Amino acid sequence: MRVLGINALFHDPAAALVVDGRTLAAAEEERFSRRKHGKRPVPFAAWEQPEKAAAWCLGQAGLRPEDLDAVTYSFDPALARPAEALGLDDPWDHLRLTYATEAPGFLAEALPGLDPDLVRFVPHHMAHAASAAFAAPAAETCSVLVLDGRGEAASHLAARRTGDALEPLHSQQLPHSLGLVYEGLTEHLGFLRSSDEYKVMALASYGTPRFLPELRRYVHSTQDGGFVAAGVPWSEFTPPLAPERAWTQDHADLAASAQAVLEETLLDLVRWLHGRTGDDTLAMAGGVALNCVANSRIAREGPFRQVWVQPAAGDAGTALGGALLHAAFAESGSPEPWPGPALGRGWSDAELEGWLKTAAVPFERPPDVAAAVAEALAENAVVAWFQGRAEFGPRALGHRSLLAHPGKSGNLERMNDIKGREQFRPVAPMVLASRAAEVFEGPLPSPYMLFVHDVRPEWRERIPAVVHVDGTARIQTVDPAAEPLVARMLARFEELTGLPVVVNTSLNTAGRPMVDDPRDALECFGSSPVDLLAIGPFVVRRAALFAGGGTPGRGPAR
Repeated sequence: MRVLGINALFHDPAAALVVDGRTLAAAEEERFSRRKHGKRPVPFAAWEQPEKAAAWCLGQAGLRPEDLDAVTYSFDPALARPAEALGLDDPWDHLRLTYATEAPGFLAEALPGLDPDLVRFVPHHMAHAASAAFAAPAAETCSVLVLDGRGEAASHLAARRTGDALEPLHSQQLPHSLGLVYEGLTEHLGFLRSSDEYKVMALASYGTPRFLPELRRYVHSTQDGGFVAAGVPWSEFTPPLAPERAWTQDHADLAASAQAVLEETLLDLVRWLHGRTGDDTLAMAGGVALNCVANSRIAREGPFRQVWVQPAAGDAGTALGGALLHAAFAESGSPEPWPGPALGRGWSDAELEGWLKTAAVPFERPPDVAAAVAEALAENAVVAWFQGRAEFGPRALGHRSLLAHPGKSGNLERMNDIKGREQFRPVAPMVLASRAAEVFEGPLPSPYMLFVHDVRPEWRERIPAVVHVDGTARIQTVDPAAEPLVARMLARFEELTGLPVVVNTSLNTAGRPMVDDPRDALECFGSSPVDLLAIGPFVVRRAALFAGGGTPGRGPAR
């Protein structure tokens, strides 16, 4: 059974390929088109398909469109209702629904040879739920919670997986939507809606939730598995903030209040769900599940023993979820848990060397690139790290990363300057899984940067670059069995500095998608004040590149 999953309607268009229940490839269109989020989530763009990502997924498995058994599309227009009937102010939403209905034809045009009759519409939130429930390790029975901006007519789904069955338990109908409320605040604070919600979460740490009592009038659970979340008059709390204008304490306090009411509501939903299922494991997906502060509170205060969040929790993940759901229903036996987030493009050493020679840059092949990077980091260099297959989802998890020394307090400002982003934004630490509990307190292991952890007091002054204003950090724990190269780099860095932690943030600059192919890596390195590019087994040093020294491919090994 060869199933291609497609997400296209709202934002973050993506494709994923599942063959005989095994996830072989998944990628977001933005990594190919270099347009952040692939497109804006407006009805006029709803016809666009992730054609480059889909073609790459098929090529990765040596398949043609005519070889497929099914194509899933993570929105079912038969379940949708007009925007005005849902209480939404979206006068062009009918255009979006028209484009969804015509998706089989659009996909057949994008993938010549595809039979449009193979396209199967999958309910949006069921695709989200499947992306978490079937991808999670050792979760043959688990509860599932999905929350985002919107699907066909709802913004939330509570469900339960039992074997290869996924049973819906409750959904919250629009216009009530925790995701849309948070999006509205994002826009009110001068950020880009459906893109910059994580900035609101970061800003919340600088405020106090003094508007929380008033916000509870507009956002709260109904104690029956649903919630109220609509019509928040943001301007009655603080004036709107124009883009690029400095925030005030009132704006930070409003962000903190919204974050607090979101967490309260989520905890009520989680407790209701556990009361229905009694399961040990909760799997989460949907854009709201990328709120790592809320996830940590659910893990800490909620009734589930284990919380697993889909790393590609946003709409891109529904491409994978739709394919997994079809595989589960169409085959005998459940799909395999996913092999990890490294599902995107990768290149052989020989191919990388060819790229470097074509670019005519001086490069070296040190005996051990992990050791060479650790030594550069110990000398306070900033390193662009390009290794293996690209990650699926919004987090840099040791394949497309910017690395730095965590013990230098100025490196937070330095990294934000390199990336061209706001200075209130934190950067994250990566740490060997075996050392994490010594430095951080919170859900462990945490391999996907989806929870925040308290930095233990004795470590805060030792690794100041990765400590947020509230004393927390969004960590990535590294298992040497899964990430041997990253683990070797971390171990060598600790030998040199005594610190088991390295700064890790995504390899991109503000407004740009994460670096994906070698050309992207070279362009980012050449246009940013980064000291060293580690690309496969090779390194390119900024000093050598701009000094004009050395012959391409023949620089001295170190």
